Amino acid sequence: MRNFPRAIQAAIVTVGLALISTPAWARFQIPPPCKNSYTVEQEQTEGAKVAAEVFKQMPVLPDSSPVSQYVRNLGAKLVNVTPGYRWPFNFHVVASEEINAFALPGGAMFVNLGAINAAETEAQLAGVMAHELSHVVLRHSTCNITKQQAPRMWAGLGQLAAGVLLGNGALGSIAQQGIGTVAGLSFLRMSRDDEKQADLLGTDILYDAGYDPRGLVQFFEIIQAKYGEGGAQIFSDHPNPGNRTQYVSAEIASLPPRSNPRVTSAEFTRAKALSIKEKTYNSKEVEAGAWRSTGKYALLPGGPATIIPAAATSSSGGSSDGQSGPVGRLSRASLGLNDRMTAYQGATFSMNYPSSWQKGEGQNGNVAFVPPNGAGQAGIAYGAIVDGAKFQSPVRDRNALTQATSAIARQLSQDNGGMTQAGELTTLNVGGQMANAVELRGKSPVSNGNNTVAERDLLVTVARPDGAVSYIVFVSPEPDFQTLKPLYNSMLQSFRVR
Repeated sequence: MRNFPRAIQAAIVTVGLALISTPAWARFQIPPPCKNSYTVEQEQTEGAKVAAEVFKQMPVLPDSSPVSQYVRNLGAKLVNVTPGYRWPFNFHVVASEEINAFALPGGAMFVNLGAINAAETEAQLAGVMAHELSHVVLRHSTCNITKQQAPRMWAGLGQLAAGVLLGNGALGSIAQQGIGTVAGLSFLRMSRDDEKQADLLGTDILYDAGYDPRGLVQFFEIIQAKYGEGGAQIFSDHPNPGNRTQYVSAEIASLPPRSNPRVTSAEFTRAKALSIKEKTYNSKEVEAGAWRSTGKYALLPGGPATIIPAAATSSSGGSSDGQSGPVGRLSRASLGLNDRMTAYQGATFSMNYPSSWQKGEGQNGNVAFVPPNGAGQAGIAYGAIVDGAKFQSPVRDRNALTQATSAIARQLSQDNGGMTQAGELTTLNVGGQMANAVELRGKSPVSNGNNTVAERDLLVTVARPDGAVSYIVFVSPEPDFQTLKPLYNSMLQSFRVR
């Protein structure tokens, strides 16, 4: 899928005054809780859905990366002294050249390689991260949503995060425009007052973690001196409240003197050296998605470089390293047409699939089933993808299901270079639930020399008792679709929503 840059943020928990405390070590007084329509549990749940979408649409380094490990350890030091509710913070690194970092509602933080490379000391990098932590502690994002009186925006976020699609992501265009300006997500950009609050609380967190609290304002000053006020993305997502140096300096003066605050470390020096060597992408490159062909980046939270184990060698001589190159056309014998079937029991559905096929599971319950060598870094060429979508109005009748099917088909078309409907929509029942089916035609990851092979997919939508929709996309190069259709029908007949 495509990319999904830029800042998202959030704030201090307060379900009752018991969760508010005035830190003894800081002059900054955490403001009274804002009017907020979301519980902390809702904020974490919905934030996790957006985080899953970030992994699909941005080149996020896997957790095993030394740079990721360093940022995670640095973040843990800051979290240990963060006041208020104990948000489940987690930290990740994005291979973007943009000098930026963003924290999602609920506690997922993404730090761009560009920001690491721009920082001159560990205190500066820690300052930017402390600033982002503060937006989460102060719940600025959900406060902003509530202020805009648009709580249903969360439904849209959850829906956008719902799909394991076959190609480009639902939020790809956000790369060039900034997440705060697209799809009704203006709440993701912070006000100048929000920024000032995050500066002051971030300064206190930085100090309490043992760092030179001047690191935060130093970072902003360095970037402004080098790029100008509008020359770096961080200034678009973090507008200068004005007099930043002055009020941060006043806050520092209110803190007990510290003789040897931590400025930098050997760990920072090593991590920055590794960061500089990492490939970075500009916003257009992130959106174009070429980074997916490397097999290097995580595609789900906490995941390895791929969701589906990369297919290496194919019957028609595809790439042998599993890292790049087209998927090869599979022979009939390798499709598992006569395999015994294995039962899959998921959280929201069950289905049988050939025992020789691989399965890959996403964080949100989405699952892909693929024959050996049926997928590569170019995409899934053979197999089935199962996911779900929720709509603002529950799907309770045939008319609503038809509208939902059309919406999902349009999204698939948009995200896969303009797939077209290849047949009429048909109605059926699957496992006792009303369902629709429609065939789609597009471009397959399979390459035949210099020619692109057409793809034929079968989209099946199944109404769920809770008003949501489960959907299955059966994928095949067009020349193999009729061969696979009986197997796909057998898999479909075994499908049951849970």
